[in-house]
Amino acid sequence: MRFSDYMHEWLYGKEGYYTKERTIGKEGDFYTAVSTSMFFGGSIAKRLISTIEEGFLSPNTYVVEIGAHKGYLLADMIQFIYTLQPTLLKSLTFVIVEPFAANAMMQKRYFQESFGEAISLLHVKSLEELCVDEAFFVANEIFDAFPCEVIYNDKMLMVENEKVSFETMDTFTCKKAEAYGVSKGELCLEYEAFATSMARSAKRFEFISFDYGDKEARGDFSLRVYANHQVYPFFGLSDLVEDPLREQKSFVEYFAKSDITYDVTFNHLFKAFEMADIRLHGYMTQMKALVDFGLIELLELFSKHVTSAVYEKEMNRIKPLIDPSFMGERFKMVSFRKGER
Repeated sequence: MRFSDYMHEWLYGKEGYYTKERTIGKEGDFYTAVSTSMFFGGSIAKRLISTIEEGFLSPNTYVVEIGAHKGYLLADMIQFIYTLQPTLLKSLTFVIVEPFAANAMMQKRYFQESFGEAISLLHVKSLEELCVDEAFFVANEIFDAFPCEVIYNDKMLMVENEKVSFETMDTFTCKKAEAYGVSKGELCLEYEAFATSMARSAKRFEFISFDYGDKEARGDFSLRVYANHQVYPFFGLSDLVEDPLREQKSFVEYFAKSDITYDVTFNHLFKAFEMADIRLHGYMTQMKALVDFGLIELLELFSKHVTSAVYEKEMNRIKPLIDPSFMGERFKMVSFRKGER
């Protein structure tokens, strides 16, 4: 079995990690920017408002989150839209792309409890079900959850009988690896199809996404497992490394129970979207993006309406988002636009 197929089963199979409700944050396997502070979503909401004010999108646009889990990011955006530009809640339509019925039900309950009938929320199972004139797409840490192949020179990782081995690469994967400069590391073969689906789903859109990684292929393996805030290099969980470097457990014991991920090669994303006639609009660190989106202005507004103790508490939540040694530099923001004149 190709490793990408195995990873798909791990994350999205019948009992896959992402198919059921899971806890993110202190009690879960890992933190995300969304679980850290509501100002992450608030900053993106301010970017949305700016995009509408500049005229690229209209007040009637669809706001679409992909990979929403419980929907906290979209909910935070709605709360800040209500504070900054409440009339937009009457014209915007909110959408969650969610393939799993259990997650969709969880999201619907959460939004009903939070907003009642104050907003319009739709669900679609995939981008293929969406066909609108304009949209503002947002996602946080989705590309690192796309199943990938693992490449080593002219070989690729395979999984058979709970064992991994490098076997001769097929011609198609070999050409892709050469095209994206991957001789050792991870290679996702699904970015192109995703970009094509997005291009077909809306005539005009902006897409904002955050993920960890770098522009160029790093030239090494980054595949890893997160369990209870511990990070395990995937190969350390296999018998491909010698005993002194091997973890006590096998990767099989974490299958579908913990998260598995890798670093995104953003140049691959750029090319995939370019092939779908979608223009790269911006690429920068998460720290710079949140500041550019308006994080500082939001904090100034917040400080005028809360006590110093509440403000300080929220500032402590925000620091990991922009701290260069934590999420600030490691995570990147990429934005794409279609339909810009």
